[in-house]
Amino acid sequence: MPVVTLLVAGLHGLLLLSLSLPVVLMRRGRRVGLGDGGDPQLLRRIRIHANFIENVPFALIVLALLELSGLERSWVAVLGGMLLIARLLHALGLSRSSGYSFGRFTGTVLTWTVIGTGSILAIVRSIAMLTVH
Repeated sequence: MPVVTLLVAGLHGLLLLSLSLPVVLMRRGRRVGLGDGGDPQLLRRIRIHANFIENVPFALIVLALLELSGLERSWVAVLGGMLLIARLLHALGLSRSSGYSFGRFTGTVLTWTVIGTGSILAIVRSIAMLTVH
């Protein structure tokens, strides 16, 4: 059982809800049923939520597979913690500015680092398992 990934996924699930609620509330308040209605603030909230959805599921899948493959739980925890910090930074940075911000930039770099590192580890571990007789 990938217990570390289970914890990381649970924390990300709560973060997802906290990113979804502002979109729903603003859509209701501005009577926008679909899309952003041309509202830049609503568009920004939608993109914060969408960027999370575009990146986190794959990262969690890689973490779970790495944990199931026997990668030390401490490594899975580090990657999962980095992902959570990354997504918090990204959401905070983008919520304050649609342009460059430290949070948005750092959150993106950390997210890509987790996905890239996890992907490379997955490839290496897979090849190593395939070559063992």
